[in-house]
Amino acid sequence: MYFDRSRRLRRAVGGAALTGLLVLVGCGADTDRNSVAQTSITAAAAHTDQQHLSVTVPGTLAAGFQELQVSVRGKLGMAIMPVGGEKMVTFGDWTTGPAWSTMKVPLTIAAFRKSSTSSSYAATAAITQSDNAAADTLWQSLGTGQEAATAVEAILREGGDTKTTVPATKTRSDASAFGQADWALTEQVRFASRLPCVPQSASVIDLMEQITTSQRWGLGELTGAEFKGGWGPDTSGSYLVRQFGLIQGPGGQIAVAIAVQPDSGSFAEGMNILGRLATVISQHLDELAGGSCS
Repeated sequence: MYFDRSRRLRRAVGGAALTGLLVLVGCGADTDRNSVAQTSITAAAAHTDQQHLSVTVPGTLAAGFQELQVSVRGKLGMAIMPVGGEKMVTFGDWTTGPAWSTMKVPLTIAAFRKSSTSSSYAATAAITQSDNAAADTLWQSLGTGQEAATAVEAILREGGDTKTTVPATKTRSDASAFGQADWALTEQVRFASRLPCVPQSASVIDLMEQITTSQRWGLGELTGAEFKGGWGPDTSGSYLVRQFGLIQGPGGQIAVAIAVQPDSGSFAEGMNILGRLATVISQHLDELAGGSCS
């Protein structure tokens, strides 16, 4: 691996080499916006002993992400992982925050297991329209607050997320208990990478492909995406906008989790940024090899 003599990469951000997935992936975070175009790096291959070496190769997904990130006033993050895979790559400086409505996915799976018949209407509304009242119905169908939290956490654990905890009671009067669970992008993408393998998840994944038109921004702009969005303001009124789900790559399905917290606090700006990020992803799908449940 040969570095540009100018040594313009002063700091690397996120990203481990995905064996067999990317030739090389990473994201430089040099504060000089011109550094992306100026940096020249030659890479022959990615090896497991280089997992902590992050560099930006012009024309790659990493470079595309960095170009977008430096144009965003706020925090932006992304995590990618093949379905059924073990390695992930991460980008950006946003890492964790409230799940908001993205937690409706494991919630709905838990409710389907409790009673697929009685939960059908509420499940459809909760996923395709992000209906909060319907999601609350699903939550209540799981029993007490603690029983519901335990049931949703059990689905997360089956999906490989060993860290995320779900509150049993509301931490904010204006938000659901499950929606305020702190869900890191790394744990969310890990869950997404196992989602098709989780028993009784197929019906929910089908609903994730039927998101209502008004919510088909960001990942929803990608053909065949199965996804769920979540958004909401913090106590000062500033919005976090996030999505996660499955997209189709050349060799199978790819799990993606993305989020943005604009400095403006604007929901509309958050939507716009995730739309631009989805475009970047679509332009570099050939760098990513997907996977499937074994």
